[in-house]
Amino acid sequence: MHSILIIDDEADIREVAALSLEATAGWNILTASSGAEGIEIATARQPDAILMDVMMPGVDGPTTFRIMQENPAIAHIPVLLLTAKVQGVDKRRFADLGVAGILFKPFDPLTLAEQISETLGWNGGAPAHAQAPRASSSST
Repeated sequence: MHSILIIDDEADIREVAALSLEATAGWNILTASSGAEGIEIATARQPDAILMDVMMPGVDGPTTFRIMQENPAIAHIPVLLLTAKVQGVDKRRFADLGVAGILFKPFDPLTLAEQISETLGWNGGAPAHAQAPRASSSST
């Protein structure tokens, strides 16, 4: 089972995303309301991925991501940015940061886990070692 850290200053967004990912994928969800809190939780809990809002008061998502990249304890954790900005220049700026992916608000709670899985290359939302082997289709 994957664990995802959701970093967003809006409690409603955190709650909808958390409930969505728990209900549709069965993932373990951690939440943080700021970049600083997210860094603390990521360092202590080592989630499999981080879903982080771009626009947050104080330290925004891209700045938080850069700080995370300087910390060897968490630099390996893939980060997906969650943004309402969908203009081309913003997409390029976020992609140039080196994040694992960019997801857009408003998101569909029913497909959020699938979007994260596809972006990170997770097969069916479960760790690769937990996937059941496919049955061969040989006829006897």
